[in-house]
Amino acid sequence: MSARTLTFSGAASPGLTLAPLRRGPRDPCFQVSDDCAIWWTSLLPTGPVTARISRAASNSVHCAAWGSGAAEFLEALPSMLGADDNASDFVPHGPTVEAAHRRVPHLRLGRTGRVLEALIPAVLEQRVPGADSFRSWRVLVTKYGTSAPGPAPARMRVPPPADVWQDIPSWEFHRANVDPRRARTIVSCARRAASLERLGSWPAAKARDALASLPGVGVWTAAETAQRAFGDADALSVGDYHIPKMIGWTLLGRPVVDAVMVELLEPMRPHRHRVVRLLEASGLAYEPRRGPRLPVQNIRFL
Repeated sequence: MSARTLTFSGAASPGLTLAPLRRGPRDPCFQVSDDCAIWWTSLLPTGPVTARISRAASNSVHCAAWGSGAAEFLEALPSMLGADDNASDFVPHGPTVEAAHRRVPHLRLGRTGRVLEALIPAVLEQRVPGADSFRSWRVLVTKYGTSAPGPAPARMRVPPPADVWQDIPSWEFHRANVDPRRARTIVSCARRAASLERLGSWPAAKARDALASLPGVGVWTAAETAQRAFGDADALSVGDYHIPKMIGWTLLGRPVVDAVMVELLEPMRPHRHRVVRLLEASGLAYEPRRGPRLPVQNIRFL
């Protein structure tokens, strides 16, 4: 086991920073234990890792890590917990965003630096309800991932490497309720894994555009990936089923479409994604649950 403790200049909130990485309550790669510690598995160039992340004090975070990737993981821990996040030029516009910022001034956007691990779950989430995509992720990682090193909670797994993703048979995607279009996109991205991982050294907007240009990816998936892998504070999820409605209801008291959302958030560029996270983390985000929901499409038995 290796360990590291980080101290921040203000309040430390690893739960807020890392929450977007969790793909549902039964994510085999991300669990929260009864003592509120975060258990997270990942596959790094140096090997697999299991990490246990917890608050050591109001302004510090402790991380213990197991596996051959532990040293590399701990070296990158500050970036993953948002130590590099720069919000010095962020100016909230409007009373609601200002209130959200006052409630969670310690919100930090982390960057994992691992593109494929962020991209594949985002592809699985395209145009399906969250519960459906979470199940697909759980089924595929449980079957094709590897055992989590160290004292990880039961049923935790390390995500598969790119060469495994690209060789998953079509019928296994089908059994996981993944349609052929999303399956082809995942395989295609896995084949490009080496070049995709290099995007982490590019400027965030340029890297996001490169992701969006990939077949089957597009603007929404690129934004969802950039938020997690690059810590891209401006990666607004245009095309999302819920976010435009939430922004509209929260800021205007009515639902809006993508174009209006973009217009509303334009004064806060390059922090448009940060605004979404602030509204959600502060509890001020609002969207009445009275409209239609995405239908669950079960293709496993077709």
